[in-house]
Order: sequence, then structure tokens, then C-alpha cells
Amino acid sequence: MTQLEKIGMALAETNLDGWLFYDFRMSDPIAYRVLRVDQNAIATRRWFCFVRSDGSVDALVSAVEPHRLDALAPGQKIVYRSGAEMHAGLATILAGSRRIAMNYSPDCAIPYVSRVDAGIIDLVRATGVEIVSSADLIQRFEAALTPVQIESHRRAARHLRAIVDETFAEIARAIAARERPTEDSIQSFIMSRFAQRGLVTHDPPIVAVNAHSADPHYAPASGASDEIKRGDFVLIDLWAREPESDRVYADFTWVGFVGDEIPDEHARIFAIVADARDAAVRLIQKRVASGRPITGREADRAAREVIERAGFGANFVHRTGHSIGREVHGAGANLDSLETDDYRRLIENTCFSVEPGIYLDGRFGVRSETDVVIENGRATVSEAPAQTAIVPIIARFGS
Repeated sequence: MTQLEKIGMALAETNLDGWLFYDFRMSDPIAYRVLRVDQNAIATRRWFCFVRSDGSVDALVSAVEPHRLDALAPGQKIVYRSGAEMHAGLATILAGSRRIAMNYSPDCAIPYVSRVDAGIIDLVRATGVEIVSSADLIQRFEAALTPVQIESHRRAARHLRAIVDETFAEIARAIAARERPTEDSIQSFIMSRFAQRGLVTHDPPIVAVNAHSADPHYAPASGASDEIKRGDFVLIDLWAREPESDRVYADFTWVGFVGDEIPDEHARIFAIVADARDAAVRLIQKRVASGRPITGREADRAAREVIERAGFGANFVHRTGHSIGREVHGAGANLDSLETDDYRRLIENTCFSVEPGIYLDGRFGVRSETDVVIENGRATVSEAPAQTAIVPIIARFGS
């Protein structure tokens, strides 16, 4: 079955007449990936591609780039020169359609999906069609992973889990050798371990000490990062994948204390965060095993309620988790009822993080992150078990 036939089948199952894709100067990378259109060819003019529920395709392209969508073998290709001709062509390809999907999200509720600007939405609506969000369709064609991709994620997860221990061991070694390790030097160490294990990443990992760990996306600056000393709390957040373009990321966050015994307050906050993480995982696993649907917002609420009951709701400043794919932040459902109200279901053959956190500004922050894969009717934690206690770095890795 071709990709276009798969799209047509999905549209028929959801009672949609078609899926209208639109792009201007690579404004919608999702359209290129779903349609499997070359992203490297020249694209300086607006194009529309309408895939119908029977799998047939109509194209509306500029006379400057008339062959932009020829690889899709459109049944009807309209070439426009002027804006007026483009408007007329759009009305022609949508004639007879009543309800179509586009890559937009009402109120920009899901930014990953909101690729079409308001002006184009106005233009399409003026033809008389009803537009619905393609959010769930995108999941099927963008977030659902193949068995080969899932295995690539699991290999990356095994590497990352080993690198976590190697990193804590390096901190212990450097301190024992009086080398004065810094956030920046440990970040460089992690990058070297990625290279040695054949992994790549779009951004370097987070290494955050003490108050810096209360900044969820803290980035150590070269030559201006904090030294890591005995008695310090350390958070590392690392994500990477194999270098092939279709490989899938793994993404973990672990925390440690540079000493022999964990301070009571740090241990207490970690226990709350871990309970929240596990509450979300349990709900997801229960629903998936029973065949009942689970949405991203429901999973987020399961974790968030644990932290709210403990009195730290205001200190949990981000969603519980994000979709993972070829990009570390993928286009599938996120575990989110805070930043957005993600109503999308967590579906088969997808991967996502579960990473609640509590951040005490100016003091320290705790985040515990693992990844979950839904496959063959089961939700499994990558490289289980997830972290169960703050790592006592000196006691465990010191010589």
C-alpha cells in the first residue's frame, strides 16, 4: 500500500473528505514528511496538495515551480501565476468537499501541529469547507514508529543509561583527583561519550548544579559554568540517537548528590517527583493493557495531582512529558494539561518521555525522566527501572 493510499484510508476512517497540505518556503516540514516530498528542492512559492479519502491527489503549484509536486503523480494539477489564479485554483480542487483536515490547531492549542497561518485558514474557509485539525492524523503518519525505529530507540536508551553512570563516575574521579570539574567540563565529557558510542544530538546535554538545577532548561556556558564540588546536587539531562536520519531519540534525566548521604530535603522532593512519574506510568500501562484510550492530558494530570497534593503544584512549571521521534521533541501526543490541553490519544507504536519536576527557585530542582514505548498493546519503560533514589555519587563511584 502506498503512502497516499494509507492517507486515504485514514481519512475515510475519520469521515473526512480530504487532507489539504500547504507550504510556503518550508513553513510546514510535517507536510513534506507525511507526503514524502523532497525537502531539498527549491521551494520559494506557495503550493497546495489535496489528498482525498480515495487516495487521489490534486496539486496547486506556481508557474515558477510547476513541477514541485509531480512526484506525487497528481490527478489534477493546476498551475497558477497570479494570486487571483491561486484563489480560483484552490476553489477548484476543493469543489465538492465538505469537511477537510489541515495542519492547524484551534487556538494554537498544540503548537507542533499549528503550521498553517490564519490567513490561509481564512482563504480555505471562504471556499465553504469545514476545517478540522489534523492533529490525530499527524500522529499516525509522523509519530507512529516502525519496529526498526523502536529498536533504535532502545539501543540509544541502553547507551544513555550507561552514560549516566559513566558521568557520575567521572564526577567522582575528577573530584578525587582535585581536577575541579565544572558543569561545562562534564557536559563535554558526556558529548565525548556520545561520540564514542556513535550517537548524535541536536543540542548538548544539560548539566546543572545546585540552584542551576531549578532552571528546567539551564545551559552551562563555556568558561562561565559552576564548579562541581563535594556537597553539591547535580542534575543531568541527556538525549541522543543513532546518526541515521530515521533513528529515534532516547531522553533521560537523572540526579545525584556529590557525597555519601543524601540531604533529607532533597530526598523528600525526589520521592514526590518519582511518585508523580510512576503514577503517570501506571495509568498509561493500565489503560493500554486494558485496551482503553488514554490521552496526553490525562497522563499529565495523573502526575500533576501527586505534586499538587504534596503542596508543590506551583513549582511544577512544565508538562509531564513530550513525544519522542526522529526529533527529541516529536509531533505526537505530549503529556500535557498545563502548557497546552493535549487531547490526543497516546497511540500504538509511539514513544514519549515521562518527566515531572519540582523546582525551588534559587535552591535546587528535581526532575526524573524516563521514556515509555507503546508497542503490541503494552506500555514499557525504556531501560527500566527508572531512577528510584538520588544517586550518592561519592559513595557509589568514589574509590
